[in-house]
Amino acid sequence: MLGLTGGVALGIERRAQEQITASGQAAINEADQINQLRQDQADQWRAGAGQRAAQADAQAKAVSAAGQAAAKEKSIDSQSRSQGASRSQTRPYSYGPVPSSCSVYNGTSEPAKNQALGCTLLLAAGFGLDQMPCLINMWNKESGWHTKAQNPSSGAYGIPQALPGSKMGTGWQTDPSVQIKWGLGYIKNRYSTPCGAWDYWQAHGWY
Repeated sequence: MLGLTGGVALGIERRAQEQITASGQAAINEADQINQLRQDQADQWRAGAGQRAAQADAQAKAVSAAGQAAAKEKSIDSQSRSQGASRSQTRPYSYGPVPSSCSVYNGTSEPAKNQALGCTLLLAAGFGLDQMPCLINMWNKESGWHTKAQNPSSGAYGIPQALPGSKMGTGWQTDPSVQIKWGLGYIKNRYSTPCGAWDYWQAHGWY
């Protein structure tokens, strides 16, 4: 009985040891697998480092290029607005020299006398001296500032070339002040300013 009991116990102990050994080996194998997985992941990370660096560099360059393009567009837009404002500010003076006063029109010929009168009536109508060059240019083209100028084709008459001339009112045939006052009123109602009328004249050949 003792021998049998001892044999059974020895067998149990041997199986227990085998189980412990198998369990330990399994744990070792699992640890090896985990280490190998970590190693593989590390290798993959290192292998992709160059690609990630290239992508980051490309993205940084794209952001920089977009910023430079935006800055350039902003600069161009700013310059355009500045140039537009500059042209707007200087435009009245591009039509010719602005007189310092109406006294500069001091000639003795009929056109010169009518221009002096025209300057005085221009100011009385509420326009500035900066509008005088436009009025000079336009009525030079229309009539040469002659009171009795008449268009042989249309019949338009006087300094502003009214059609018909009679609508300028009493004295329309010989009085330059009647003609000029009517002309300035026509310009104010239709074009706001003599320079506005001159702009239109240059584009169409009439006002």
